Amino acid sequence: MSEGDGATRDGRTCRLCHRVMRQGTTEHHLIPRAMHSNKWFQKRFTRKQMQQTISVCRDCHRSIHRLIPSEKELGRHYHTIDAILAHEPFRRYLVWVRKQR
Repeated sequence: MSEGDGATRDGRTCRLCHRVMRQGTTEHHLIPRAMHSNKWFQKRFTRKQMQQTISVCRDCHRSIHRLIPSEKELGRHYHTIDAILAHEPFRRYLVWVRKQR
């Protein structure tokens, strides 16, 4: 289940950098799947919350996981779009990538 408005759910527009991708987008789990069986996450999030995804381009998806490599940290602190956008290294990446293509 993706969150967001119809304008960015077309399967081609990245929710983070807003570029339209010819190859389409991938789904990023806001709470990484590897954390779904973790008791800490099960106590704090519903099944529906843990299944939420956002459509992102491959570049942004790779950058999220490169800049925040710990899946536990990603799930605990960066499980919303606003939190990802507030992550300073990722914000700097977005400034750069939005100038590309």
